[in-house]
Amino acid sequence: MPAEVYLNVAVGGVLTGLVYGLMALGLSVIFGVVRVVNFAHGEMMTIAMYIAIVLFATFRLDPLIMLLPIAALLFGLGYVMQAGLINRFITRPEHSQFLLLVAVAIIMINVLLIIFGPDAQNIQTAYSYDSFQIGPLIVDAAKVYAACAALVVTAALFAFFRYTHIGTAIRACADNYTGALVVGLDVKRLYALTFGLGSACVGAAGTMLLLIFDVTPAAGPAYTLLAFVIVITGGLGSMPGALLGGVLIGLTEAMAGLMFSPSAKSMFAFGILVLVLLFRPQGIMGKRAA
Repeated sequence: MPAEVYLNVAVGGVLTGLVYGLMALGLSVIFGVVRVVNFAHGEMMTIAMYIAIVLFATFRLDPLIMLLPIAALLFGLGYVMQAGLINRFITRPEHSQFLLLVAVAIIMINVLLIIFGPDAQNIQTAYSYDSFQIGPLIVDAAKVYAACAALVVTAALFAFFRYTHIGTAIRACADNYTGALVVGLDVKRLYALTFGLGSACVGAAGTMLLLIFDVTPAAGPAYTLLAFVIVITGGLGSMPGALLGGVLIGLTEAMAGLMFSPSAKSMFAFGILVLVLLFRPQGIMGKRAA
């Protein structure tokens, strides 16, 4: 097989991996601050994808235009979930949090099944079949746009946490919960904002991923599991690690699909996870517990 084929597939995998990284970034942000694992993460992304489908079918709105509005809708959903429901479980045992979020995920899946049915759905934009050619390299335009949008959203999130007062307060809550309470920070509100931001990330990622893949209600658990693989590979709680893990998993899936079969993609992704857990349990960019 010509080397150009491997190069094209690898580039496509990296571009898809950037969108995966944004998806996993939302999960990593929520865990890194709130210390709650969102087991409804993938289901929330499928909700964003179906919102994009409805808006496209009704108003012919391009996903690139819908990215910010849908991210804002998912921010609201995440904020309400954290403020109205999850905050009540913050001090409860971890298995209670697990059962709560699994129940929420199951409800989301079944609501989507009732409304949209089990069949796969997608959208076809004016550039769905376009591509860019750079020498021997041919790249799908949709993947390029999706990856660029994911990078912009990721950069905005990094800037928010680094340069804004609210971002600094959220990082203070993550570093020292008791200290944040002592200095008068409204920790519950900041937790709700954090959950909202993580949900906005997954909303933006879902909108972009719709340019690349079909969606079904049953895809939610698979995306949740994929997000877990990525954040554990990159380092749980590490924002750069989530992005790096997404790129690594996207590249691995693409090359495994080419060299073996598409059904082997998950096997190799989980193989990387096993290797990381064996040789670097804290993740590629995670910090070892003291």
